[in-house]
Amino acid sequence: MCGIVAAVAEREVAPILLEGLRRLEYRGYDSAGLLTVGSEGELVRLRSAGKVAALAARLEREGAPGRIGMAHTRWATHGPPTEANAHPHLSGDEVAVVHNGIIENWDEIRRELTAEGYDMASDTDSEVIAHLIHRELQAGGELVAAVGRAVARLRGAYAIVVLCRRAPDRLIAVRSGSPLVAGIGIGEHFLASDAAALLPVTQRFIYLEEGDLAEIRREGLQIFARDGSPVERPVHASSLVAEAVERGRFRHYMLKEIYEQPRAVTETLEGRLGTSAVLPGVFGPQTEHVMAGVQSVHLIACGTSYHAALVARYWIEAMAGLPCTVDIASEYRYRQPVVPPECLFVCLSQSGETADTLAALRLARARRYRASLAVCNVPESSLVREADLSFMTRAGPEIGVASTKAFTTQLVAMMLLALVLAQHRGASAAAIGPAVAALRRLPAELDRVLSLDAAVAELAEDFVGCAHALFLGRGTDYPIALEGALKLKEISYIHAEGYAAGELKHGPLALVDEEMPVVAVAANNALLEKLLSNLREVGSRGGRLIVFTGDDVRLPADQTVRVLPIGAAHGPMAPALHVVPLQLLAYHVAVLKGTDVDQPRNLAKSVTVE
Repeated sequence: MCGIVAAVAEREVAPILLEGLRRLEYRGYDSAGLLTVGSEGELVRLRSAGKVAALAARLEREGAPGRIGMAHTRWATHGPPTEANAHPHLSGDEVAVVHNGIIENWDEIRRELTAEGYDMASDTDSEVIAHLIHRELQAGGELVAAVGRAVARLRGAYAIVVLCRRAPDRLIAVRSGSPLVAGIGIGEHFLASDAAALLPVTQRFIYLEEGDLAEIRREGLQIFARDGSPVERPVHASSLVAEAVERGRFRHYMLKEIYEQPRAVTETLEGRLGTSAVLPGVFGPQTEHVMAGVQSVHLIACGTSYHAALVARYWIEAMAGLPCTVDIASEYRYRQPVVPPECLFVCLSQSGETADTLAALRLARARRYRASLAVCNVPESSLVREADLSFMTRAGPEIGVASTKAFTTQLVAMMLLALVLAQHRGASAAAIGPAVAALRRLPAELDRVLSLDAAVAELAEDFVGCAHALFLGRGTDYPIALEGALKLKEISYIHAEGYAAGELKHGPLALVDEEMPVVAVAANNALLEKLLSNLREVGSRGGRLIVFTGDDVRLPADQTVRVLPIGAAHGPMAPALHVVPLQLLAYHVAVLKGTDVDQPRNLAKSVTVE
């Protein structure tokens, strides 16, 4: 997972490249580098280990003049995060490459190139791409053809940008399995892993498709399909503005995105919800035809999106009366599922470029599902383009690595799916009315839960000296417990586990002592009494309990039990309300511990490699 920015213009490009890297730093932040072509045609390369700030300091000292260039921020897969392993990589002083993805046959190519006399200056798989292209150029022919022959040797997922001294007026880009977007300007053009990197310079974009090779010059660009034939790709006008990816008044992106959840939910519901039912066609023109024949549902996702899918299983089975299976995408890829008749295949992904989820969708095509549905936050993503149906969550850019508003809007999407399936199976307005009303109330109720921020910050002090934490929930709150534990471990580095509360006595209870905080979400529903019984088991072992519950639930608070009422947080959309204090808890614990909230160690926002 890495970030790429490149530009060819009639102005100095180093400031554009650096600002683009800052906006892409969520994609990788263990080293960074940039390269320009100087006035004498020389390649000027600056690299540094660490975050983009270190590269910015070096650029300030040394400069990198030029009107064409490329830049990269890295999340290490091959080799440690050192300056030598930072991109761009060179072959001699002639070919420069930046690369996002993984080259699976790199070791074989590396041995071949070493035998031919090429010196390897890094431990990365990416460097072999530069040498392959150099070798093809030595054999003769134009740069585009040389790049095409070189990438034909590669196996894996990649987005690549190439710059060559022999053709210093152009950039060559290739996309296969990893996202790459071209930005269209007036007398200048750009490339990036994410359109957000280019918002300060353009709002017009072309999203390269699988197998595309593009030649980018100042005056225009030409795109070739995998077979070498010229193709036209549509230009998209983005509605985003540069300020959408700024922190504004908030200390961290994560906190900003937590507070954006009411707005994100409002926009996700806009034009999709009637007075007593979901409006037709919310998943695309084929919605009514596809949903009318669905007999079961298979949900596929990774990480936080997987937790949203686990909640959805409860809703789909209870409201639509359909069997529902949930798989982690990376596991689905390596088993042979039995696909029941007329099964709807649903992929959830914030970015739409998650490698395992994309691979699962592609495998599903051969497995006789009724149709595929992508639930995603990025309209132009690969997942959306390749699925039969799609649903945009409209959460807006999410920069913090720990997902918050994307998760909440995925829950909204899953409730809409459950309702649509229920409607097609003859559910009455009275039967689905409470869920429709709960969706309508959700933005206001999220606002109310956010008012507990200061109280949650006080609770966070109990976690600062802890090495472990346990999260418990029952029913739809079990996936919320998993999500709360994930958030805490992601950004505070405290080991945390989420459990179905009924499993407590089957092992986790052995871990409970006075040093381990146990967090529970206690909704006032049919499972409340059973959950309270589980909590008493914790208290009797000296465990420290923190309970988030509704105002209408009465729990005795003492030195070992801290209760935080979160209002009337029950009903169909309770999970979306219950997760907010857990997000805030993780955030405040991380702040108190002094960790990097938005860019936690070893993680990147969207995992585009297996």
